[in-house]
Amino acid sequence: MLSLFGIFLVLVASLVFIQYLKLQWATRRLPPGPTPFPIIGTLWQMNFEFSHENLMKLAQRHGNICTIWVGHFPLIVLNGFQAVKEGLTAHPEDVSGRLVSPFYKRVGKEKGIIFTSGHVWKQQRRIGVMSLKNLGLGKKGLESRIHEEAQHLSEVFANSKGQPLDPSFHIILAVSNVICAVVFGHRFSEEDKTFQQLIKKTNDLLRVGGGVWHNLYDMFPSLMEHCPGPLQKAFSSVDFLHSVARNEIRNHKQNEWSMDDPQDFIDFYLAQIAKNTGDPTSTLDESNLVQSIFDFFLAGTETTATTMRWAVLYMVAYPDIQGKVQKELDAVLGSSQLICYEDRKKMPYTNAVIHEVQRFANIVAVGVPRLSTKDTTLLGFPVPKGTIILPNLSSTLLDSKEWETPRRFNPGHFLDQDGNFVNREAFLPFSAGHRVCLGEQLARMELFIFFTRLMRTFTFQLPEGVKEINMESIKGLTLLPHPYDICAVPR
Repeated sequence: MLSLFGIFLVLVASLVFIQYLKLQWATRRLPPGPTPFPIIGTLWQMNFEFSHENLMKLAQRHGNICTIWVGHFPLIVLNGFQAVKEGLTAHPEDVSGRLVSPFYKRVGKEKGIIFTSGHVWKQQRRIGVMSLKNLGLGKKGLESRIHEEAQHLSEVFANSKGQPLDPSFHIILAVSNVICAVVFGHRFSEEDKTFQQLIKKTNDLLRVGGGVWHNLYDMFPSLMEHCPGPLQKAFSSVDFLHSVARNEIRNHKQNEWSMDDPQDFIDFYLAQIAKNTGDPTSTLDESNLVQSIFDFFLAGTETTATTMRWAVLYMVAYPDIQGKVQKELDAVLGSSQLICYEDRKKMPYTNAVIHEVQRFANIVAVGVPRLSTKDTTLLGFPVPKGTIILPNLSSTLLDSKEWETPRRFNPGHFLDQDGNFVNREAFLPFSAGHRVCLGEQLARMELFIFFTRLMRTFTFQLPEGVKEINMESIKGLTLLPHPYDICAVPR
């Protein structure tokens, strides 16, 4: 006769077996992939990491569209340029939803731009695009603010007098102040404690996102919510960033501001709230404004700053390329002090180097998951509404079918035989489709102005006695370079 414990084991085994059969049945309707197991799915086969390299290995075994399982939830992975491009652009509206996993729900609160879908997302994104255009994106107004921060950054490097320094913090401050100017209408000094905390908290959050703790929270949210450690630090960072945003909104309301002449994103958004008062379909309110400010910092600061950190590191690692950039800058600009974004058209080699930095640094690695908003098809496979879709952006930037030397830093990827700059279709660091980064043009302007200003003013080299450069990346929501010191030698 079975004991109570024996009966319990039989029941558990039966439930696990039933769940296993359900999973096996579900896999028949989806793209191929590793065999899922009840509760743990297939993440254990990837060491609980959605790293771009793990996903590319899956493609080698199961094809460029395959399925992995987070618990009992299927997740369709797109690998390689053709799969990512077709998956995101063939039916862009169908895959424009955003996955609201437990972690993203905790961070994004289903507000703002990044972590919303449908009507809310469309309204918030439209306001974001309109505000950047209104504030001068693509015009001299915003470009002058970038020049101001590039000047401050150059002064910091010049004050080092060619002695070793870690450029990371100063680069992050400069890029962050561009976002501050856009969102808040003012910049911070390096000594400002709030500003320093803003930078630190953003970094703490990004280090957790995309890693093991993130995935564990998605699998066991109730349990991990109270688990001490990196997750609590990340959630504390979210609360701090929200408090800074609310304080800035409060300051704007207390000071005089013109609805007809907004000076920054907060002004513009508050004006839109006022204009849409009484509209029952409007999602414009202060909670969405707070989260949108958070989104601007999350998406607009770390990505550009990290790319610039890699750019400086690559110039140290490849001094011959650095020399060619400086030679072109000198030839094109002469004695002119001002470098304009339009000048990139006269600097094919420099433009190619900046693009190659973005391709090779590959900082976003895996794109933010999408969600199918209706029943659709991806590369011939039927995909039900509500299915999670994960575009592996790295696989487009490292696709051997698209790039001659994908694992080597090579500006020639963006140059033709005559040395003219060439756009490459597989260059998708900003993603594609309806969810393409709304700050793409701002990021391009920042990278060009910061990079050319530094290259024209300094020669970057390793400190005396240092012979090796760590080119490996630190994994998180973005791929960061390891801390390093360089010497900014005035030219």
